Amino acid sequence: MRSTRRRAPGLATLTALATVSVLTSPAPVAAAAAPSGHFTGTRPDGSSWVADVPENWNGTLLLYSHGFGPLLPVDAPDPGIGKALLGRGYALVGSSYAPGSLWAMNTAVGSTLGAAEDFGERVAHPRYTIAFGQSMGGLVSARIAETRAVDGALTTCSMVGGAADLNNYQLNGEHALTQLLAPGRQVKLTGFTNPDEANTSGARLTELVTEAQRTTDGRARIALASALLNLPSWFPGEDAPARTDYPGRELQQYKWLTAGNTLGFVMGGRYWIESAVGGNSAWTAGVDYAELLRRSTARPQVRALYRQANLDLDADLERLTRTASIHAEPTALATMLNTSVPNGRLSVPSLNLHTTSDNLAATGHETVYARRVAQAGRASLLRQAYVDRAGHCRFTVAETLAAVEAIHARTVNGRWGAVATPESLNRAAARLGSDGSAFVHHTPDPLITQPVHR
Repeated sequence: MRSTRRRAPGLATLTALATVSVLTSPAPVAAAAAPSGHFTGTRPDGSSWVADVPENWNGTLLLYSHGFGPLLPVDAPDPGIGKALLGRGYALVGSSYAPGSLWAMNTAVGSTLGAAEDFGERVAHPRYTIAFGQSMGGLVSARIAETRAVDGALTTCSMVGGAADLNNYQLNGEHALTQLLAPGRQVKLTGFTNPDEANTSGARLTELVTEAQRTTDGRARIALASALLNLPSWFPGEDAPARTDYPGRELQQYKWLTAGNTLGFVMGGRYWIESAVGGNSAWTAGVDYAELLRRSTARPQVRALYRQANLDLDADLERLTRTASIHAEPTALATMLNTSVPNGRLSVPSLNLHTTSDNLAATGHETVYARRVAQAGRASLLRQAYVDRAGHCRFTVAETLAAVEAIHARTVNGRWGAVATPESLNRAAARLGSDGSAFVHHTPDPLITQPVHR
C-alpha cells in the first residue's frame, strides 16, 4: 500500500534532459506513461535535486541522502553503484540539501522529502519509495524512517546512535591526546570561528600522534586515546591483528589517526557541526575517564601497553578526569538532539549496513540504535547487516545491490523472511555483481561514551 506523503509548498523548477519512453513494466507505476532519463530541479529552500529513471523502471524510487561534504545533488553513492541500481530497474533521486553548513541535518530531511515530492509531481508517482542514506545521509534516512513519508529505509555506514554520542566520544579522544601528549601546549578542541581554525587543530593533533608513536610511552597513550575514540584496530590494506596482538592493534590505530586522516577529518568537521547547531554540543566536564575505560573492550590492550611502558594508567586517567572542563552549550545540545539523534520509533522496515571496522562511524552505534528501537517497541522492523572489511562506507557494488534488494523485498512482501541474513545477502551479491561480498555474523563492541539524555 502506498504511504501518504506530505505535499511540499511551491513548485520546483524542473529540467528534463531525456526522451520520454513508455514504461514496459507489467505493473505500471502510474496511470500515464512514466518518462525515463535524467531530471533536475530546484526548491524554494535553495536546495537542488537530480533524478534518474530507467526505461525498465520497476516502480520503486530510491530516495538517496549523501554524506557529509559539499552540498551538491547526487542520487547514488558513486556512478558505478548508480548505474547498477538503474540496471536493476530502480529510479533514483537525491537532494543537495539547503545551503548552509556541510553538517546539514537541520535541513536535510525536509530537502530530501521535498525532492521526492517534486519527483512524484513532475516525473511520475512511484509505487514504493525507499530512503537510502550513507554516513551523515544515513542519519537522514534513519530520521525519515521515523515518518510515514516512505515505505522502507536502507541506512549505510552511519552514526545511527546519534551525532551527540559521536561528538562526545570524539572529543574524549581528543582531550586525551592533548592532555597526555602535549601538556602545557593545549590545542583548541571546540568553539571554532572558521574552518581553518579547526583544520589547524586537526593538523596539530596529527603531528602530536606522529611524534608520540616513536616511544613506548607515546604508543600506550595513543592506545588509550584510541579506546576513548572508539577507534578500530584494523586498517585498510592490512591483515586484521589478533585480539591479543596489542602492539599490532595500536600500530593500525596509529595509521587510522595519521595516514587515514581521522583526526584531520573529525576536527575539520566539528566546525561545521558547531555552525549547524549554534555552538558546542559536546562536553568533557564531569566525565569519569576511568569508568569509560572500564567499559571498553580495549581495556586489556591499554593496560598491557601501559605496563610495557612502565606508566601509571590510573594517574593518566585521573588527570583526564581532573582536567576535563569543556561544557556543552544548552541550546546547541538541544538542537543536536532534535536534528541529529534518531529516536528509534521506526514507522517502516529498515535495514542497516555497516563494515566491521569503521573509523568515522563506530559499529557500536548499531548496538545503541538497536536498543533504542527495541525500547520503542519497533524491533521487528529493524535488521542489521555487517561486511567484514576495514573502512568507512567501503561496500562493493554487489553488496550494495544485495542490501537494496533485501529492503525492497521486505517493503513489497511485508515480511523479512531470510532476506537479510549474511548467507542470503552473500548469495544475492554473487548473483547480482562480480566484485564480491563479505557479509558476516558480527557483534559490535559497545559504544564507549558518556550518556546523552534526550
